[in-house]
Amino acid sequence: MIYQVSFTAIVIFGIFVLSVLGLSYFFARKAKSASGYYAAGGQIHWLVNGIAFAGDYLSAASFLGICGMIAFFGYDGFLYSIGYLAGWVVALFLVAEPLKRMGKYTFADALDAKFNSRSIKLTAAISTLVVSIFYLIPQMVGAGALVTPLLGLPHWLGVVIVGSVVIFIVATAGMTSTTYVQFIKGALLIVFSFALVVMVLNKGINLSPSKEYHRFVTLEASLSAGRVQGVAHPDYRVLGQHREGELTFVKLERNGVTSWWKLAAAGAKPILEEALSIVSLEDGTVLYNGEPKENRKFYQVGHVNKIVVDGKEVAATGPLGPFAFLNRIKNSEITRFTSKAFSFGSENVRLFYQNVTPGREVIKPGLYYKLDKGATIWSRLDFLSLMLALFLGTSALPHILIRYYTVPSQRAARKSTIVAISAIGLFYILTLFMGTGAMINGGLDVQNSNMSAPLLAKTFGLTLFSIISAIAFATILGTVSGLIVAASGAVAHDLMDKFLKIEMSEKGKVKAGRIAAVAVGIVAIILGIIFEKQNVNFLVGLAFAIAASANLPAILMLLFWKKTTSRGISWAISVGVLSSLGIILFSPTLYEIYGLSPAQAPIPLQNPGIISIPLGFITLVVASLLTGKRAAEKA
Repeated sequence: MIYQVSFTAIVIFGIFVLSVLGLSYFFARKAKSASGYYAAGGQIHWLVNGIAFAGDYLSAASFLGICGMIAFFGYDGFLYSIGYLAGWVVALFLVAEPLKRMGKYTFADALDAKFNSRSIKLTAAISTLVVSIFYLIPQMVGAGALVTPLLGLPHWLGVVIVGSVVIFIVATAGMTSTTYVQFIKGALLIVFSFALVVMVLNKGINLSPSKEYHRFVTLEASLSAGRVQGVAHPDYRVLGQHREGELTFVKLERNGVTSWWKLAAAGAKPILEEALSIVSLEDGTVLYNGEPKENRKFYQVGHVNKIVVDGKEVAATGPLGPFAFLNRIKNSEITRFTSKAFSFGSENVRLFYQNVTPGREVIKPGLYYKLDKGATIWSRLDFLSLMLALFLGTSALPHILIRYYTVPSQRAARKSTIVAISAIGLFYILTLFMGTGAMINGGLDVQNSNMSAPLLAKTFGLTLFSIISAIAFATILGTVSGLIVAASGAVAHDLMDKFLKIEMSEKGKVKAGRIAAVAVGIVAIILGIIFEKQNVNFLVGLAFAIAASANLPAILMLLFWKKTTSRGISWAISVGVLSSLGIILFSPTLYEIYGLSPAQAPIPLQNPGIISIPLGFITLVVASLLTGKRAAEKA
């Protein structure tokens, strides 16, 4: 998509970034001790901590990824919202108070409270690093996606900017600054998302979604002997065809400009539907719809094809309430876009073609996760695996767990969790309307689903777009800050101080944490550039799966099974990390990133949780029984 740089966007973006840096500098004076740096001295008010929980948890995946998934796949994207919120039930009833009672700075503190085991310190620290880095990747990807339309900069430079700002925040002020950044951006995100949903409902649904929307061309025509028949423009020339499963794509040329079309049928009439084609030539040239990108033939897409009210077709509905809005979508036809990639001679082609979908298909599962029509055993297992990871992963994310150490008491930990659930639940309801609003308002970028919510705001004006994008950027800053604090604590506190027993003063511990923050930030920047094209929501799902596989068995069994041993915990963490990573590395998604065919992947699962989570629990039980028996025999 072509993005135009706006002075207004630059000013608003600059104000947000400078405010965050100023806040960091102010709180840097309070980060002189290890307690102040890693846990804000345990003096954060429960209400502030609850909103900060929401600000930390409502990451790029929640705002950019979920809205994008809903905009492209309807209800299947909203399943992420349900899974993310459900995970807080486990956190509230099982983890919040016991973790506050057992820990001090990090996740490893709680696991090792009863054992003083070096193996727990080592494995818990490694698990924290792996989960944090996997969670950092989508935040960086989302940051790069936002900076491109805001500042007109390439994706990689956006990732570098975010990484640099966050490294400064964490390296200077630690958890105190991070908490207040998360508090402010969490509150702003919910307020402005609510305002955006009000605008979507007030606009309602209509057949002319936005000023910037461009309709694709449909020709009543058929192909005969390599010629276009029955078309009003006889100067189209057929250059070739490509068959992809049941689909046939046709390459046409007119007045020296090439374009790709999908051969379809409307009733008894054959038609050609224009497709958005992105073609990479051998010489490195990239063409959008047969022309250079600068010629602005790269359409914005996504609109309502037909609206039915009380059995009659209408052009617009006018303002709607929340339930009426969803009901009207159910009775509409939505023009979505599906993509196919293939090679045609010396060209590598990706086509985005129109896919008219009944509204009732949009508001039920099946457009992304195949559970009914076209489902296989692997697609069903993949869906169950995802839901299992989302439900169980929240209570095992290190950057979420360390927030319990920033409040003064167990009661405050429980109260801040209740506040977090309320704020997060409200936001996830809003994602349903933001995602469907983006789907029908003609402002999607088919190359980047992560931009759906900001582009929806753009359909209501550049100022709102700038504010929403800047808040989304602040959202990423807050989440990345929390992740880097957790990762730096794992390196400096768990590995260097507790595992390696390096003698350090309070200032030395803070210095080590800051150095670790810089190192982790650099790694996150590199990975954020590599994973540029992936949906941030999908990537966060992988982080949840690793956390649920490695950390949750250790936490729950330590709290509720008296026979749990230190060896059982360390073995469970190790097996959970290695099994989930192994499945991810040999999954279809990673094979695509490697440049290989996804069909060649030896493991057809995208999400590892359904295998790796039970494996973590089984490993802990078996290892604890074996090591407990040996200890009893020695005694």
